[in-house]
Amino acid sequence: MSTVTTTKPSTTAAATAASPLPGEGRIGLRGNMRHIGALVRRNALQIKQDPESMFDVVFMPIIFTLLFVFVFGGAISGKGNNGEYVNYVVPGLMAMMGMNIAMGVGTGVNDDFKKGVMDRFRSMPIARSSVLIAKIVVELGRMMVAIAILLAVGFILGLSIKTSVLDLFLAIGLSAVFGASLMWIFILLGLTMKTAQAVQGMAMLVLMPLQFGSSIFAPPTTMPGWLQSFTDVNPLSNLADAARGLINGTPLGNSVWITLAWSVGITAVTMPIAVRKFRQKT
Repeated sequence: MSTVTTTKPSTTAAATAASPLPGEGRIGLRGNMRHIGALVRRNALQIKQDPESMFDVVFMPIIFTLLFVFVFGGAISGKGNNGEYVNYVVPGLMAMMGMNIAMGVGTGVNDDFKKGVMDRFRSMPIARSSVLIAKIVVELGRMMVAIAILLAVGFILGLSIKTSVLDLFLAIGLSAVFGASLMWIFILLGLTMKTAQAVQGMAMLVLMPLQFGSSIFAPPTTMPGWLQSFTDVNPLSNLADAARGLINGTPLGNSVWITLAWSVGITAVTMPIAVRKFRQKT
């Protein structure tokens, strides 16, 4: 009597998806750029099919600008000096836009894993980093839309550029560089936390002290000494001061270089960890 033997699969589908593909490490720069471009197009088409995903980008800068200018502007700059406060708060809000949009990247990555989208990407012969970089590129595009709306509302309320258009673009570029570095932190959170709600909750615990313990909304000189010490080392304060100096012509000091140093440092630490976590996540 003959016996029939069956072979049991040695790996699960999830493990196969997470394991490196042959030749993955030999993908060149041109191949990486092509993969990133294709994934950027895919993510952009998703936004086109779901316009509601742009509601935060469209309404957040409008609501925050009106709220802080008309609720806090008179108290901080004096009644009737809202125009002066607009020039103070709008550059600071540019820094805030990057951080709030970065939070959405983490929840999006976590949700994509729950839906199985990321497992499908990991089964393809593409560079793992291209999936995450494409997400950041699209979110930077969303951030630019938010900053454009923020500036438009600011100009309506009396914002004036006291330097040059080039300096304005430098302020926007600096905000984009710092925002991109923050996105790696939130991608790592999205890959680590079990649910999108957990990512959002952890993000708020980080966002609130950094945003309100900074020079975005009010000069640190009005704060108690212990809070001023925190504000001085807060990277959001450095970015807000740099953007404010580039737009208003106030002294920059070392704020630009400190912001760039923070951006490079955060990216250098979190990007490799996030990519490795993306490879290994099951």
